[in-house]
Amino acid sequence: MCSNEDGPTPFVAEAAIAIDEVVPLAPVDALTITVLVENVSDMLIAGGDGIGRASLPGSPTIENSVLARPAPDVLIAEHGFSALVEMSQAGSTQRVLFDTGISRDGMTENMRRLDVDPKDVGALVMSHGHIDHTGGLDGFIRGVGRRNLPVILHPNFWLERRLQLPGSGPWELPATSRSALTGAGFEIIESRQPSFLLDRSLLVTGEVDRTTSFEQGFPIHEAKRDGEWSPDPLILDEQAIVVHVRGKGLVVLTGCGHAGIVNMVRYARRLTGVDQVHAVIGGFHLTGGLFEPIIGPTVDALAALNPALVMPGHCSGWRAQQELAARLPEAYAHPSVGTTLTFAAA
Repeated sequence: MCSNEDGPTPFVAEAAIAIDEVVPLAPVDALTITVLVENVSDMLIAGGDGIGRASLPGSPTIENSVLARPAPDVLIAEHGFSALVEMSQAGSTQRVLFDTGISRDGMTENMRRLDVDPKDVGALVMSHGHIDHTGGLDGFIRGVGRRNLPVILHPNFWLERRLQLPGSGPWELPATSRSALTGAGFEIIESRQPSFLLDRSLLVTGEVDRTTSFEQGFPIHEAKRDGEWSPDPLILDEQAIVVHVRGKGLVVLTGCGHAGIVNMVRYARRLTGVDQVHAVIGGFHLTGGLFEPIIGPTVDALAALNPALVMPGHCSGWRAQQELAARLPEAYAHPSVGTTLTFAAA
């Protein structure tokens, strides 16, 4: 059992689940996902059934010396991803933070403007170790102070990484400091295997099986092991969050989707034994010349699942977004920071 200064919390991580057996994921009655960091900010974008949007008329205001009255204190968009996952069951609500964006303060600033208190977060799940998902940990620590919060991550999360950019040489990505997190009071929970939070109602996939023929990883990605740089195209620390909404099916939330978004959704189905996929949300990593060739088979596979909602954000790329919107017009929702997705049991 993990605890914080306010007393015990129910964030027990059950790890080392055998991946050759079905995981009994407990259905939930209500789930809310709020996008705290996204590449896109559109405060005029329309909402929809179960899709709330941050808007200019509803935003907080801030004094501006060149304007006649206070101006909207709008949300910050940046190249990164973060989401707040809220699950309600039996009259109580628990909150999990999934990733933290790239800048030190962007996520916590957006939390402030969305009236989200960082101290309400009971656990963190890190999708993988890239800086556009970890940079906001510093600001989060400043916002919550020293508290004994569990952080669920894959052992490869700590690796030093770099990209071999064609024509410009390697670009090294800053790695996260283990001592900084433990020094801030975090309880580090490392696992390659699937693990549970919240009385088996939230599943962290752990290392994802690679089963498709077309999702082959990130060919220019490298990692440092034993002091030497070597190819690391699979980025094995990439993991997703999965929740089963009662009567509707699985909601799959990804950070970058480096494991392949189709691989990740198929793995979630296999782990849980639940075939129906209700929603797929987050980064699909289909942007740029290296990944655009696999947009077609990816869209085909996702369309075959017939989800009620698909929201490809962050690193998904506008070409993939266009094709998914064309194939799944009723399900497609365009990403924007401040979006709130609400799922209720059928």
